[in-house]
Formats: sequence, structure tokens, C-alpha cells
Amino acid sequence: MTRARRAALRAVEAEPGPAHRRWWTPYLFLAPGLVTVALFSLWPFANTVVLSLTDARILRGGTFTGLANYRRALADPDFWTAAGNSVLYLLVVVPCLVLLPLALAVLVQARIPGIGFFRSAFYTPVIASAVVVGLMWQWVLRSDGLVNTLFLRLRIVAEPVPFLTDSAMLLVSAMIVTVWKGLGYYMVFYLAALGNVPASLHEAAALDGAGPVRRFISITIPQVKPMMLLVGTLSAISALRVFTEIYILGGESGGPGGGARTLPFLIRQVGLGFAGETGYASAVSLLLFLLTLGFSLLGRRLAKGDEP
Repeated sequence: MTRARRAALRAVEAEPGPAHRRWWTPYLFLAPGLVTVALFSLWPFANTVVLSLTDARILRGGTFTGLANYRRALADPDFWTAAGNSVLYLLVVVPCLVLLPLALAVLVQARIPGIGFFRSAFYTPVIASAVVVGLMWQWVLRSDGLVNTLFLRLRIVAEPVPFLTDSAMLLVSAMIVTVWKGLGYYMVFYLAALGNVPASLHEAAALDGAGPVRRFISITIPQVKPMMLLVGTLSAISALRVFTEIYILGGESGGPGGGARTLPFLIRQVGLGFAGETGYASAVSLLLFLLTLGFSLLGRRLAKGDEP
């Protein structure tokens, strides 16, 4: 390349073009997304923070009350019952949704004729409506439902099991529904992770005499551990947000005496009930947000601690 041509190329590169003059062009592409986030995420969140500091109700504005709603929540037995149910829900559901879908993914990973049918069958509850799933399980678990009828005819129990009429049993029933519906969803996560496990590791372990269980513990679990942490975080957030299962199975009261209410259920009941206490419901919503944020940060901390 001649000296004159190199000088000409440098002059062209140094000349400010349209992209340099219109520095705001990239922001035009970002604007629709930023506006959407601002309208449907940032503004509602900021409004909730403001409402939580007032005594607002549905049909009227409120006056500033400071932290009164938060003090009320921390002194409210219903809040602590709902918070305890939400945390218990998380502690039971999350381990199930971390381990059971992994076992299911290992089973359906095998390339045998007809395995695609089972993969589709296990994933079907995921695409079903939560309301439809809840109504189906309500029919299965009610006093004259399928399970109790079967138990009575087999003489396993002398009287119907109160799956839906006892607060503790109702909470357990809702947990079963949540786990059943989430199995296929998280199974897909694990299938993707298992596809990245080198087959050579299993082959080498098999040559050394390791059986399927040993290979699963020593090879599969360490290789998919990051995905297990991700599934744990996502399922924890979902468990703290559970509402539909409790509402469909237990009705508007959340079980006998409201004993199976979770925090989202309490928020709906307080905010949209007869009193319509929007300010108090907003305060409980923010406390739920802080609880969810805490478990999310815990999952992130565990994921970072697992990195080499």
C-alpha cells in the first residue's frame, strides 16, 4: 500500500461520519424497552413504596403515616402466620424441585424408542393453566374425591382424609400441586445441563468399575451443580409467590381460619378485601420483596462460592 493511499485511509477514518454525529441513535433503539420497564416495573414499584407509607384505601387517597404500616405488620399475628407458611412452603418445595426434576431428567435422557412421549407427558402440566391444575387436584383431593374414595375402598383409612379442610393438610396439598406442576419445567433445565456433561467422564468411570449410582454422585451432580443452584433460586422465588394453589384448593379464606395463607394470599386479602387497605397491603408487599431478595442474594452467594 502506497504512502498516499495510507494517508487517504487515515483521513477517511478520522472524518466524523453520521454515526459519530448522531450519538443519540443507540438510545432510540433502547427507548421502547426503557419506557416499558419504567411504566410497568419502576413506576409500580415506586408507587408501592409511597403507598406503604400512607393509610391509603382503594376508594380514597391516604395521608402520610410513616412506618406505621410496617410496625403494624410486625405486630400482626396474621402476618407472621402467613410469613411462616411462605418460608415453610419454600423449605419443602425447593429441595423437591431441585432433586426430583434432576432424577427425572436422568431417566428420560436415555435415547430409547418412545422416550419422547414420556418427555412430553412430563412437560404437559407446565403448559396447563394453574387454575385448571388446581381444580383438577381439588377434585382429586376433596372428601369424596378420587384419593379418599380409593383409600376408603382399600380400607387404608376409616374416614376421609381432610386434605382440603385442615390447614396443615391444605398446605401440604398445595405443595404437592406446586411440585407436580414444576417437575417438567425444571426437568428441561437439567436436560440442557446433562447434555453438556462429557460422555468421556462416564466412560472412564465405568472402565474403573464405577456403577450408575457412583457415576451419578461423583460425575453428574458436580457437573450440573451450577444448574442446581439456578433451579434452587428460581423455585425459591416461585415458592414465595405462590397464590393460585392456596386460593383454588382452600377458597377465599385460605383454609379453615386462614391457617394456610401465604404472604401473597394475605396481600390480596388485605388489599382487595372489604376494607381495601392499600397502604397496609403495599407494606406487606415490600416485606415480601425483601424476603425474596434475601433468598435470591443467598442463592447468588452460593453460586459464587461454588466458582473455582
